Amino acid sequence: MPFSAWDLAAFAPELILTVAGLLILALDLLGDEAKRKAVPILTLIGMGIALVAVAVTFGDSRTVLGTMYVIDPMSSFFKGVSLLVGILVTMLTISYLEGRARYVGEFYSLLIFVTLAMMLVVSSTDLILLYLSFELLSITSYILVGWMRGDPLSNEASIKYFLYGAVASAVMLFGMSLFYGATGSTNLTEIAAVLGKSDIALGSIGALTLPALALITVGFGFKIALVPFHQWSPDAYEGAPTPVTAFLSVGPKAVGLAILARVLLTALPAYQINWVPMLAGLSILTMTLGNLTALMQKNMKRLLAYSSIAHAGYMLIGLVAIQSGVDLALGGLMVYILGYVFTNIGIFAAVIVYEEATGSVNLEDYAGLAKRAPAIAGLIVMFLLSLAGIPGTAGFIGKLLVFGAAIKGQFYALALIAVANAVVATYYYINIVRWMFFVKPNDDQEIRLPGSLVVALVTSLVIVLAIGLYPQPFINIANASVVMFGA
Repeated sequence: MPFSAWDLAAFAPELILTVAGLLILALDLLGDEAKRKAVPILTLIGMGIALVAVAVTFGDSRTVLGTMYVIDPMSSFFKGVSLLVGILVTMLTISYLEGRARYVGEFYSLLIFVTLAMMLVVSSTDLILLYLSFELLSITSYILVGWMRGDPLSNEASIKYFLYGAVASAVMLFGMSLFYGATGSTNLTEIAAVLGKSDIALGSIGALTLPALALITVGFGFKIALVPFHQWSPDAYEGAPTPVTAFLSVGPKAVGLAILARVLLTALPAYQINWVPMLAGLSILTMTLGNLTALMQKNMKRLLAYSSIAHAGYMLIGLVAIQSGVDLALGGLMVYILGYVFTNIGIFAAVIVYEEATGSVNLEDYAGLAKRAPAIAGLIVMFLLSLAGIPGTAGFIGKLLVFGAAIKGQFYALALIAVANAVVATYYYINIVRWMFFVKPNDDQEIRLPGSLVVALVTSLVIVLAIGLYPQPFINIANASVVMFGA
C-alpha cells in the first residue's frame, strides 16, 4: 500500500522526533561547545512540536503502513503521555548532567529515541512491529541506565537490566510465534477474527492461545515491572542516573499497560474469561510484594522502585475490571497513569535536588530536611500524599476510579486487597515525612534549587492538584481516548 501525504501527516509526531534526534547527534558531532549547550533546548523544542502534532491528530482513527500501525484516540493519548514524560525528564536532566557526563548530546538524542520508541509501541497493531518497537525501547533504555560509565552501580544496573530484558524479549517472541502458528497472521484484528470462531476457540488451536498469552505477558510484565518479572527494577532504579530512574518509573510502565490493553481487547476479547483471572492474580502479587518490600528500604530510590511496582499492581486493576465498562475501567486507568506520571516525576525532581546538594539518596540523610529546605520538603509531602491516594490529589482520583471499577465489576476481594495495600503504603510514605520533619538534621548545608527543576516541580504539582481538585476535564479526555481502532 503506498504511503500517502495524508499518512505522512498522521505520522508527523514520529517523524519530528526522528529528525530532532538526528539533528542533535549532528550538532553534538560537528558543533562547538556553545552550540552543544543548546542541545537541551532543541530537545524540548522537538518534543514540544511533536506534542502539538499529536494534539492536532487527536480524534483520528485509521491505519498507516498498511494495517501495522494505527492512529486512534488511545494511541494519541499515550503518545501525549510519552512526550510529556520526555519533556519533564529533559528538564530533570539539564542540571543533573552538568559535570557528570561528557557525551551530553548523545544522551539527549537517546532520550528522544526512547520517547519515539514508546510512541511506536502504543500504535503497533502487528506483532512484528510491536516486537521491533519494544526492542528499540529496550536497547535505548539499557544504554541510558548505564550512562554513568565510571559508576559501578550504573554499570551493574545496566547489565542486570539487559540480561533480564533479553530473556523476557525471547520469551515474548516465542509467544508471538505461537500466535502466528495458530492463526497464520501477526495482525491483531486478524488474530481476533480467527480465534473468535467458536470451533477454533474450543479446539487445539484455541488451547494454544493460553500459553501464547502467558508468554507474551512476560515481555509486557517486564516493562511494567509486574511480579514476578520485577527483579531488575530496584537495582536499575538505584544504579541509573536519577532522571533515567524517573523515566523508568513512568514511561515503560504507561506504554506497557497501553499495549497490553490493546492486545487483550483487540486480539483476545473472546478469551476474557481466561486473561481476567491471570491479571487479577498478577495484580495482587505485584501490589502486595511491592508494598511489603518497600517497608524495609533505606534507600530512597529503591523505596520508590518498590512503590512503583506496587502502583503497577493498582493500575492492572483497570484491565481486570474491564467488564464494568470501558469508560470506567480503561478511562480510570488512563487518569491514574496521567496523575502518576506527574506525581512520580515531581518526587524524583525533588530527589535530584537533594542528591545534587548532598550526594546521597539514603533515607536517613533526609533527616531534618524541613528545616534546611522547607519548600522542597513541602513539595515531597504533596507528592507523597498523591502516591498514598489522599483526597485532593491526583492519586486519590486515580485510585477512586480504578478501585470503583473493581467494585462495580464485582471484584470485591481484589478491591479489598488493593485498599489494604494502599493503607500499608501510607505507612512508609509517612515514614519519609517523619524523617524530614521530626528527626534532627545531620548538617545545615544550604540546598540550591536549579531553574529547570523548579519548572518541573511546579508543573508537576499544579497538574497533581488540578486532577485532584477538578478532575472532570481529565476524566473527559480519558473517556474520549478509550476508543481503539479494531477493538
